Amino acid sequence: MDKLTSMAVFAKSAELGSFAAAAQALEMSSQMVAKHVAALETSLGITLLNRTTRRQSLTDIGRAYYDRCKMVLAEVDAADSLAQEMHSQPKGLLRVSAPMTFGSFSLAPFVTRYLARYPEVKIDLSLSDRYVDPLEDGYEILIRIGELEDSSLIARPLAPYRLIACAAPSYLARHGAPEIPADLSLHDCLAYTYGASTIRCRWIFTQNDMTHEIEVNGRLRSDNWKALLHAATEGFGIILGPEDVMEPEIKAGRLVRILPDYVGPSRPMHVLYPSQRKPTAKIRSFIEALIDEFGTKCLARET
Repeated sequence: MDKLTSMAVFAKSAELGSFAAAAQALEMSSQMVAKHVAALETSLGITLLNRTTRRQSLTDIGRAYYDRCKMVLAEVDAADSLAQEMHSQPKGLLRVSAPMTFGSFSLAPFVTRYLARYPEVKIDLSLSDRYVDPLEDGYEILIRIGELEDSSLIARPLAPYRLIACAAPSYLARHGAPEIPADLSLHDCLAYTYGASTIRCRWIFTQNDMTHEIEVNGRLRSDNWKALLHAATEGFGIILGPEDVMEPEIKAGRLVRILPDYVGPSRPMHVLYPSQRKPTAKIRSFIEALIDEFGTKCLARET
């Protein structure tokens, strides 16, 4: 028999004074109550209750054991309540992994707003473009850009990760604006590099189902978008960057969109989390807020 259940049955018997009363309260037979108490006594090798045909009473050891049982059962109830509360109310540490650029420019402001909304949640945010295994690295939520590989993770779509081409007004004043993608080969382009700097950088645009792929060059290449964005706003070249990052710069007048009639590269973006019977409140609330922030934009831009 389950010892914790037997302890609960024994405690109820001690409180109510008889097996019959305990059986009625616990909705089980008197014989089953007796079996639970007997199982406890056998495992302990002691007598907990003195029993006659008319009454029962705690032995000295039984009284001490009853006091301890009450403490143990109270702790179990407290643990269950805590688990239920954490499951229903966002609370605790949430470990999130996201790509570097999206995470630092777009996700970070969202995270601070989420934390303000849920003061009992803490977030450990890791930004990296390397592959992350959620089970090995302990992440509960991942954001990935690009095609997904088969996995046991549950994936929810977000708005596509779109890139647009921009340049500072000062750069365009000196060099003019390209009219077609092929003109980019005549301009200084600020290239984002994932690996070795010897890899050629190609930008892809589409218009009317026609693809234009151009090899671009420039005086500055970097694996950090913040460095490239700074160079672009300072007028050092044309940048192909995430639409979410470029939009505030365009509104502020620091950048101007070029080639507006052409569609830049676009990659799918998803939020992923490990498969669970029922995600905790902190995971559910974060994903729902994330989709509200970055999922509905997909529909807004396409309508």
